[in-house]
Amino acid sequence: MRHNNSGNRLSRTTSHRQAMIRNMVTSLLQHERIVTTTAKAKEVRKVADKMITLAKRGDLHARRQALAVVRDKQVVAKLFAALRGEYLERQGGYTRIIRTGNRLGDAASMAILELVNYREPDSEGDVAGTGTNRADVKTDRVE
Repeated sequence: MRHNNSGNRLSRTTSHRQAMIRNMVTSLLQHERIVTTTAKAKEVRKVADKMITLAKRGDLHARRQALAVVRDKQVVAKLFAALRGEYLERQGGYTRIIRTGNRLGDAASMAILELVNYREPDSEGDVAGTGTNRADVKTDRVE
């Protein structure tokens, strides 16, 4: 019986599913926005919200618990430094799922999973609200 076993298996073995969810959570926290299927987005959202809740605690044990899932020290550092401050006042609901229609190849329901405070880059390459241009950052081009 499947009593008290919630969550979608996503047609994968346990180890494959856990690795995929960890990788997707890492990508979400790194890029603050990912495109995936709706079913995967719903599963990743659960883990991502828990990671931000750990970051809000901010202690060493919470950092080690986050490293057990994310496994990328730079992403965990970003989580506990930059993202933590953005969500200190929010009591949950750190991510949003935006459904985007069906994929052409197999008609799978697709969605954008993003952090609530995600700022879209504008047309010139600036990250909205920061005033830094991404083209100006790379000035060491060899021509």
